[in-house]
Amino acid sequence: MTVDVRRHAATGVAVVTLDRPHRHNALDGPTITALVAAWREFRHDDGVRAVVLTGAGDRAFCTGIDRGLDVPQPPSPYSMDDPLLAVGPKANDLWKPVIAAVNGMACGGAFYLLGEADFAVADEHATFFDPHTTYGMVSAYESVYLAQRMPPGEVARLALMGAAERVSARRAQESGLVSEVTAPGGALAAAVRCAETIAAHPTEAVQGTVRAVWSATEAARSRAFAQAPHLIALGNLPPERQAELFASRPAKDFRVR
Repeated sequence: MTVDVRRHAATGVAVVTLDRPHRHNALDGPTITALVAAWREFRHDDGVRAVVLTGAGDRAFCTGIDRGLDVPQPPSPYSMDDPLLAVGPKANDLWKPVIAAVNGMACGGAFYLLGEADFAVADEHATFFDPHTTYGMVSAYESVYLAQRMPPGEVARLALMGAAERVSARRAQESGLVSEVTAPGGALAAAVRCAETIAAHPTEAVQGTVRAVWSATEAARSRAFAQAPHLIALGNLPPERQAELFASRPAKDFRVR
């Protein structure tokens, strides 16, 4: 099991845990499939009125797509297959509130999930970074999601610094990516408390509010996403060169901001 789903009938809260701590909760094929299935199942479950998303262990919330996952691409530069485009709750038409509880690292493709969460709570030791540019890849969808939450200059710095710099939980809160920072180990409990409060409100009003907030940035996001495949096709290094850069990365060579 790569995704653990626990429903709490008394409170109306479901806790979804990415359960691959040995791979820093990276998203492989079965994990993506299980997440999509969970989001779509919650649409029909009146007993679930709010959701908390977190990662197993204390080292990582999620480190994006698993590098062992092979995603064959069509030969046309006008087409691209991205398995993470359908991994989030909004992409699966779920308008029940989703709160992210971030523990440890959140990087790269994790921003597909954070970008579709309604807000995030983070442990004090959580860090955020996007290594795409370091390894010869365009940060396109990730940067678009981040730009819905953070000032453009903050997004540019996070994306362009790549693996050389990690954003602390405190800095993430200051720049709008995180709404609350807790003591180490406290993010999940804080997120669950928020979810329980929200789940106690009339569900029609809650879901309508989720949809309204999402609609505020939906048009700009859709237009930006339309450019992303072309930017990736133009800017990404060949896969073998990306692999060389990834293999040559130092064990630890970054600063936390």
